[in-house]
Amino acid sequence: MNPIIKEITSAQVKTDTPAFRVGDGVRVHTKVREADKERIQIFSGIVIARKGHGIHETFTVRRISYGEGVERVFPVNSPMIEKIEIERESEPMKARLYYLRDRKGKAAMAIKVKRFERKSAPAS
Repeated sequence: MNPIIKEITSAQVKTDTPAFRVGDGVRVHTKVREADKERIQIFSGIVIARKGHGIHETFTVRRISYGEGVERVFPVNSPMIEKIEIERESEPMKARLYYLRDRKGKAAMAIKVKRFERKSAPAS
């Protein structure tokens, strides 16, 4: 990236975003303006893609709503995103999970969930 552009956009890049990956279940809190009011709307689903870098980085979240698949693309550094919560972590086998689009029902949300290793008690 051009150093001049990088310097200009560095002030707009968010530093407080959590470290989420493709395959994680997230809740994205977005600000919605309706006339003169502003409220927070939550969009929860599975991250199926992350693209770009720097100020242009985006991620795609997919969920099933009333039997229909809904995808939404969010800019990571958007001022309209209040916060991103990680509901569950996973171990994706691919960089993009576009194959979930072809699945139906529970299989559309089936991703290998990250298992935490238990530390065994020291032998005495």
